[in-house]
Amino acid sequence: MLASDDDILARAEDWRKAGKGVAIATVIETWGSAPRPVGSHLVIDGDGNFLGSVSGGCVEGDVITQAVDVIEDGKPRTIEFGVADETAWRAGLSCGGRIRVYVEKVN
Repeated sequence: MLASDDDILARAEDWRKAGKGVAIATVIETWGSAPRPVGSHLVIDGDGNFLGSVSGGCVEGDVITQAVDVIEDGKPRTIEFGVADETAWRAGLSCGGRIRVYVEKVN
C-alpha cells in the first residue's frame, strides 16, 4: 500500500520539526506509460530516508540522491527519466514512458 499525500506531508513536517533537512519530489509531467501519475510525491530527509513514490520504485534511488543534493545546496531541480534515457535504464525505468520530477527543499 502506498503512503497517502497526508502521510507524506506529515512525515516531512515531522522531520523538519526534528531539525532534519527535507526535500520533496513531485511528478510534474508524464508521457506514455508512466508508473505513477502527475502529483505523486516522495519526501526525503538529509540522511536519505524517504516515504512515498514517484515511480513505483524504478528511479527512486536517483531521485533520492539528487534530493540529498538539493537539501545541501538549496537549489531545486527538474529531472527527467525515460525509456531512451541511459540514466533511466540504469535506474530501471523500462516501462516505455517518460516522467519529469521536480525536487525542492522544504523550508
